[in-house]
Amino acid sequence: MKFDVVFKVQILVNGTNCDILEHEVIKMPGQKMPTYPAIEPKRFTGLEPLIAPDGCAVGKLTDFWSWAYSDLMGNAERGALAEYIVACALGIETKKRVSWDKYDLMTENGIAVEVKTSGYLQTWEQKALSKPIFGIQPTFGWDSKTNEYEAEKKRQSDIYVFCVHAHTDQETADPLQICQWEFYLMPTKLIDEQFGNQKTVTLASLVRAGAEKCEYSDLKNRIYAVMQK
Repeated sequence: MKFDVVFKVQILVNGTNCDILEHEVIKMPGQKMPTYPAIEPKRFTGLEPLIAPDGCAVGKLTDFWSWAYSDLMGNAERGALAEYIVACALGIETKKRVSWDKYDLMTENGIAVEVKTSGYLQTWEQKALSKPIFGIQPTFGWDSKTNEYEAEKKRQSDIYVFCVHAHTDQETADPLQICQWEFYLMPTKLIDEQFGNQKTVTLASLVRAGAEKCEYSDLKNRIYAVMQK
């Protein structure tokens, strides 16, 4: 009778690297193994309470959001905000964000959008303004539902939206003011042609390569138009 080794897990014992146990899971022919399907994220309102062991509320979800994500000038938070800004422009802001998906947004007509963010100001002390740089490296696409990577390494979206928080005055910098942002569009095909397997690119290089500067109010129409060319 033939047995199949499904997977092998290495377990660290006592938190050390030297004591390792190997555990093999053996599947009998025709036997179904238990699976844990992808957890569908909920869309919270922010009013949900944080409950202590005694059953009393010690705060609300909005309190956590305010505590954890108020640094909108930080690269991580500013990046998530830029995704939401673009989602609002595309009219898809009610869709739930999927962390670590192979692209950031999907338009109503099926265009996969990658949103990249940079800015001149940072939260740390600066001797000079930062030069906007974006990550554009090809990746192995990951499917959040199957937890599997694709075999081909490539750029996963159809088009990139490069978002620059262009404000340079610290006293009045506010990423919630969309007028402080600039937006540049470039189809992935053109990025592949111009930059190959390059991992990062400056804003100046993008502009020289043909990135289209776009007003916020025109983002949806221009993304659709660019992808129809």
